[in-house]
Amino acid sequence: MSPALLRIRPVAAAIGGALLFALTFTAAPAAPAAPVPDRTAATAGHQAQAAAGLTAEITRTSAWDSGYGAAVAVTNNGGTAATGWTIEFDLPAGTDVTTHWSATKTRQGQHYTFTNASYNGAIAPGQAASFGFNAGGLGLPLNCTINGAPCKGGGTTEPPTDPPAGASPVAVNGQLTVCGTKLCNEHGNPVQLRGMSSHGTQWYPQCLTGGSLDALADDWKADVLRVSTYVQEDGYETDPEHFTDLANNLIQQATDRGMYVIVDWHMLSPGDPNANLANARKFFTDIANRNKTKSNILYEIANEPSGVSWPQIKSYAEQIIPVIRNIDSDAPVLVGTRAWSSFGVSEGADESEVVNNQVNASNIMYTFHFYAYSHRDEYLATLSRAADKLPVFVTEFGTQNYAGEGDNDFAMSQRYLDLMAAKKISWVNWNFSDDHRTGAVFKTGTCDGGGPWAGTSSLKPAGVWIRDRIGTPDDFRTS
Repeated sequence: MSPALLRIRPVAAAIGGALLFALTFTAAPAAPAAPVPDRTAATAGHQAQAAAGLTAEITRTSAWDSGYGAAVAVTNNGGTAATGWTIEFDLPAGTDVTTHWSATKTRQGQHYTFTNASYNGAIAPGQAASFGFNAGGLGLPLNCTINGAPCKGGGTTEPPTDPPAGASPVAVNGQLTVCGTKLCNEHGNPVQLRGMSSHGTQWYPQCLTGGSLDALADDWKADVLRVSTYVQEDGYETDPEHFTDLANNLIQQATDRGMYVIVDWHMLSPGDPNANLANARKFFTDIANRNKTKSNILYEIANEPSGVSWPQIKSYAEQIIPVIRNIDSDAPVLVGTRAWSSFGVSEGADESEVVNNQVNASNIMYTFHFYAYSHRDEYLATLSRAADKLPVFVTEFGTQNYAGEGDNDFAMSQRYLDLMAAKKISWVNWNFSDDHRTGAVFKTGTCDGGGPWAGTSSLKPAGVWIRDRIGTPDDFRTS
């Protein structure tokens, strides 16, 4: 069985002893190869679509001793809409697909066929869809086809240029900018940031020390820290000067360690961000004036709106964004979405209300939050669709239920992470504290005891799991 003609493009170094690869398959415009016996031929229409520019990129996003996880991005590089896609490949004996998502699967021996789900078959020009799978065994796909046309290697993508050894995320990427539906570095290349969110700084400042932030930057290899300033719940409104100074101190500490910083205006109740409009104006004015010369800041202006319409959230955003832009014109702004930043799903809506009525501002992204035990396929599909049409940043997620507690669902969480890797959606996990809930990464008492911060001895299971995934090497391209 000969391998398909493909180029293996390294995107990261070893994970648990297994190398991480991206496999780029480009459907060739040449005539289809001779059909394999006992396999249904694709329609001429699908072959034409493949020839017109459908491509598939398979990224091995996680690896372990006995298998790996993969995300598959199907991109329409042509000039006409695609109405469906089918990807077929063979796996060597000893390697099998054990689970899959966002596609239907059939199998004949070692030959696998994946067909689009009902919600991700139509792909407009320049847009993408995705699915994923886990494999038992380490064999890579062979004999790939897209819509019946052979997948031939090549294309024009060059291997990423290695960043300088030991360089920090900010040193490598510089000022970030929203480009299309992606977050891009100063070299114009899409990036995916991965990191942690603080808990409320009014409750857990003892978890945000020089030692813990050293560990986050150097041991965990995090790209970004989200600094969560609660508005209510004994937060900002009780002492604006104190909480602004605390946020500025943490911004500087993250800056000193070469990490990006999300300045999170953590409004929860009331759920209408307009209720805190005056406070938000003052907070972001003070923060922007202090940090306007930095190149590592992102402003998150409304954590989780709820019980409020999208037009009201949009109105708030269009009042706060100019406050920031008049002081700091370069930094991306992150806008919360309806129903606890679920694009409205938790209140019976979907991303279309944002797609059809976008905020009147540039260099912005929309936020999405999920908790994997509670937020299942409907939420995952919404994130996938939204990211094809809007710039999206997952500024908060957990492996537990929506309250950040209870059992961890690592399998569902990995499905989200695979999707986000395939679409370069940046993410931040909740939370970097020793709160008693399972979603806090440190065991209770760690922060009051001053650590230990590095390694895994002080971590809960969720902390061990997310540290491992933050620590996988970044794919930062500099040319």
